[in-house]
This record gives sequence, C-alpha cells and structure tokens, in this order.
Amino acid sequence: MSTAALTQESGQPLASNVSRLLQALEFLGQPLPGLALSELQAAIQAEDAGSIRRLLDPHVLAVVSINPESRVRVERGRGHVVLQQAGFTAALVKVQNSGAVKAGLVIQSPQAGPSYSGSTRLSVDRLDQPTLHQVETPLPGPRRFAVLDWYSAPPMTAGLSGVSVEYAILLIGTSDAGVQEIVLQFSVGQQTQDLGFRAELPVVFECRAAVPVRIRVQDNEDAEAFVRLLIRDRQGRVWPLQVRRLAPDLFFQEQIYRRNGEVVWLAPGQYDVETSRGPEYVRQQQLLTVVPMVGQPAESDVQILTVRPQRWVSPVSRGWYSGDHHIHGAGCAHYQNPTQGVLPEDMFRQISGEGLNVGCVLTWGPCFEYQRQFFRPQVDQLSRGQTLMKYDLEVSGFGSQALGHVCLLNLSDQVYPGSDGTKERGWPTWTTPVLRWAKQQGATTGFAHSASGLQIDPRRAAQRLLEQCDADGSGLVSRAESESVLLPLSFEQVDADGDEALGIGELQSAVNRVADELPNLAIPEMNSVGAMELPVAVSEGVCDFISAMDTPRIAEWNMWYHVLNCGFPLKAAGETDFPCMSGMAVGQGRSYVQLHTNPVEVLAGGRPIRASAESARWCQAVIRQLWLVRGGNIAEGERAAARECFERAIAEYGRRAGECGP
Repeated sequence: MSTAALTQESGQPLASNVSRLLQALEFLGQPLPGLALSELQAAIQAEDAGSIRRLLDPHVLAVVSINPESRVRVERGRGHVVLQQAGFTAALVKVQNSGAVKAGLVIQSPQAGPSYSGSTRLSVDRLDQPTLHQVETPLPGPRRFAVLDWYSAPPMTAGLSGVSVEYAILLIGTSDAGVQEIVLQFSVGQQTQDLGFRAELPVVFECRAAVPVRIRVQDNEDAEAFVRLLIRDRQGRVWPLQVRRLAPDLFFQEQIYRRNGEVVWLAPGQYDVETSRGPEYVRQQQLLTVVPMVGQPAESDVQILTVRPQRWVSPVSRGWYSGDHHIHGAGCAHYQNPTQGVLPEDMFRQISGEGLNVGCVLTWGPCFEYQRQFFRPQVDQLSRGQTLMKYDLEVSGFGSQALGHVCLLNLSDQVYPGSDGTKERGWPTWTTPVLRWAKQQGATTGFAHSASGLQIDPRRAAQRLLEQCDADGSGLVSRAESESVLLPLSFEQVDADGDEALGIGELQSAVNRVADELPNLAIPEMNSVGAMELPVAVSEGVCDFISAMDTPRIAEWNMWYHVLNCGFPLKAAGETDFPCMSGMAVGQGRSYVQLHTNPVEVLAGGRPIRASAESARWCQAVIRQLWLVRGGNIAEGERAAARECFERAIAEYGRRAGECGP
C-alpha cells in the first residue's frame, strides 16, 4: 500500500494533531466555545478521523485546500470568531493537503503588518528583532490594524506535516474595536495562490473593546515622572503589540513609558508587569488582572495599576547627576513613516522614564531637515526640575563623517557658516574645523561610538610594519630597522626564534597577542566612523571627550589611555547612541558628574606629566594611518590645510614624547 493511501486511511496522524491542538488551546486559555469535548476526546482515543472532523469542522474559520500542484485556495468555514482589541484570539484553520506539502503555510493580509516603515535593518538586527523591520514604505491601501500569526510553539509545530487533513491555530490580533473586515490571504510560497483570488478570504469580525487601565504613579521625588512598564501576558507576549505601535510608544522596545494618570489599553486576562525608572531603581514585579468591561465604565470604575518607584541608590543626593549625550529622535531603528522620527514629547518620555537627569537628543543625517526644527539654544521647554533635555547635533551622515562622527553639545547655533541650514553643502569634510566652530560657541565636543574603526587586524597590521621598515627588501626586519617603527612588543618579545630578525609570522603573532590587552601598542585600522581624528583634534584643543560604553571597551579605552598618557586632559563620557547602537533604552551608557568642580593641574618636578613616550609614538602612528586610509576623503580644496594640521599634531606628540622621562 502506498504512503499516500496510508496517510488518507489512517486516523492516527489526525488524532495526534488534534490532541496537541486541544492542549495548545488550553494553554492559550481559549478553548473552543460549544465544543463537545468529551465526545471529541473519545474520537481521538479511537483514532476516528471521520468523527474528529465532524466535531471540529463547525468551529473552523477557514478551510484551506492545497492541490497536487501546490496551488492554494480557501473557503469560509462555519466557525464564528469574535476578536478582542489589544489581544490575540485563536481561530481554527482546517488544511486539506492533497499535495502532501510540508512547507509552512503563509498567512498575510492587506490589513496586517507594521504601521511604520523606514527603520534600518542593522538597527533592528542589533535589537535581535528582525521581524519588526519594514524597509519599504507601505503602499497606499487599507489601514493596518491587524496582526496575524500561526501558533507554532509546542505542542504545535511549524510548517505542515504533509498529511491529507490537519488543523492549525491562527492567532488574530487587532488594535481596533467594533466591526472590522480582514482579508485573509493564504499561500505556501510565492506563486502558489490559486487564480481568481481564490486564496483570499474576506471575513467580517466583531471586535470587543479593550479595557482602559489607568496608571497611578506614586513617586515622592517627582509627581510628574514617567515610569517604565514591561507588560507580558501569561504566554509571555509583550503588550501593547509592538508592530502596532506608533509614538509615543516605540515599536522596537518591549517596554512603554507612562506618567501618572495615563492609560494602557489591555484585553481581559492576567499580566506580569515589571516597573522601573532605569538603573537607579529596583525592578519590581506585580500581577495585574484585567477584568472584562461591562458597558461604558464611569471614571470611578476604571481599573488602576499603582506603581511606586523604589530607588536602591540616589546619586543626586550625593551631588552626582546622570546624563546620556548621544540620543536620536530619528534614524536607525526609528521609523520614517508615518512621521520622520518622533517628537520632543516622545523623547522626553524616554529620558524621564529612565531616570536620566540630562538627555542630549542629536539631530543627524536621517530626517535632518525635519528634526532640525526642534533645536533651540537653551534646554528644551519640556525640561523641568532635575530632568533636562537639549536638542543638539551629531555630524554623521554628512560632512566630515568619514573621519569620525562627532557630538556637538550645548550649541547656541546649529547652522554651520555657508551651509544655509542644510546638510548637503558648506560642511567641512574633516572634523577639526567643525569642532573649532563648535568650541567658539562655548560648546562641548567629542567623538561618538569611539571604537568603530579602532579594531586591530593582526595580518594587516603586521604587513604594514614589514612594509614600513624592511629597508633592504629582505622580507625580514632587523633590530636596526625596527627602530623606525613602534612594535607592539619589545624586539626580544617579538623575535620568537631569537634569530635577530622579525618575519611576518612573528609580527602577526605579536600583534595578535596584544590585541585584547589594555593598554596595547598595536596600530588599529582607522577605517570607520569612531574616534578617528581624535588625536589631531585633542592636540588642537578642540575635543573635550571620547565616548564610551557602546562599542568594544578595550579599543575605546586604549585610545583614551594613550591620549591621557601624553598629558591631554581628555574626558570619557558614557553614551548609548540610541537607537543605533542600542534601542533598548536611553541611558544604557551614561555618565555621572559632579557640578561646580574645577580641574586640577598637576606638575611633577616643575614640569607637566608626560607618562609615556610610547603613547606619544602610538598617537603619531594612528594619525599617519588615518591620513593613509581616509586622507582621500577630504575635499581637495581642504586637503592642504588638513595636512598641515595633521603634521602639526604629529609634531606636538613628538615634542611631548621628548619631554617624557627615560
């Protein structure tokens, strides 16, 4: 007997499928209403396929048929499904599979899908949420309010089994209440839908309204503070649905932020709620039970979720204030449709909800023309108490970005001379002039995501060393030849075989040995958008800080270490680069500072501290490497001035190297 015949005659696969389906519905808390459960369980026990189908078919929303050529068509079943706003409803789909197809059954709808577009693939991948990505701008068409997904978690399975008949659970979510039509479209891959729209099924649903849950925040420090809420149902799903979110809630975050008196709309059921206000606060857990709403409730009947933020530490009480200087209201994970990023009100919600004292929202390349309207010389008017927000500028996506992205903070004017308020013209193509312009305004300046481009490639670094000092072309570096370069280790440590000559393998091995050490003398590639031009800008007195905490630590701190070792008072500042390096929350990388403190100048033996000639030589080497790699990105009309500045910086580090002790 053929396998196909066995599949058709045997009731065991169907009995197993339906047994697992009942377990899944019970787990979801959505048993089929009116189902003759005991009779169905008896049919499952007897592996009676006919009785199983007879008992289940009245509850089926859609019957999908796949012919031997894998063409898909769908018909309306007899089941009646009522949807729940702000919740998922389980619907039964029967699959008649004459083609023995084992691919996944695809469900789509013009009414389903993200309500946004324009976020970048890289940013949502960093958040490990690639399914939230939508590259293309949605085409004109129906408004999107639905969410469709197969329930494929255990005990159910992903994909079809290939048997002639099986049942699947379709989860249907909606952000709307009332009567709604959703067009269900089925396929098993491209070009598998039957002709004449026979794979499409328009269904009119009644959608029950969600329940308003009012947030009551009891915070003795700040009655107007926002709090962070992470709401999950008993199946672990996050609410409100991320793909349905528009500002003020951000679709790429699991949490939302609410202040006292604001509302969250939820379906009846039980939820686990985690509340906090950032790293200075305890993460508290509570169980929320949302009861069904009867009619239109009076204000006194609205359900309340009380949140009492609890600190475990209070830096402000000791004079320490927190800040994140690198936050964006547009670009990266932010959508560009329906709006070009989000508004100041939405960003202030994030800053307050994470307990930051200062948040700097930087306009940059994406949506530059739209976002620049929010700049003002003073802190934003939404600022209050000990929570301040300031719109400023990151030179990124235009201008001098190839030699490092820079953060320009506390600007009084964001329009570079000759740029006419645009990003397309007038901006220098190297960073030092931009930093000098900002400093002339009294701004604070620094390089962003510093380790980008400071990575070490042992093979390439070793090859450069060989090319720079192999004067006789022997393919080996003698002790005398090595004096012209900065080796990653002493000559003796690199010379593994003790033959007084360094080969490419020994050089590469030495670079590899030190690459993960702090500090180290390996020369990075200098080929990206981090702290590339920083040693030059520091020597010119126009760079205040190096950013840290959002790129690999050793590379960040190695640059900081060597510059400090040359006697420059460079600060380090924690940043998030939200939502580019991370969109989880603002303030993941943050700094704590005390105000009204003065720098202390230290002299040793009547001379300024110069700790290391090797650090100065390292800075010289990275400047030369940057010019080699990125000098060509500087506009021809600016290149002579840039070259002079780079050479001046190299000379300054040489002078400081000479001031170092033995």
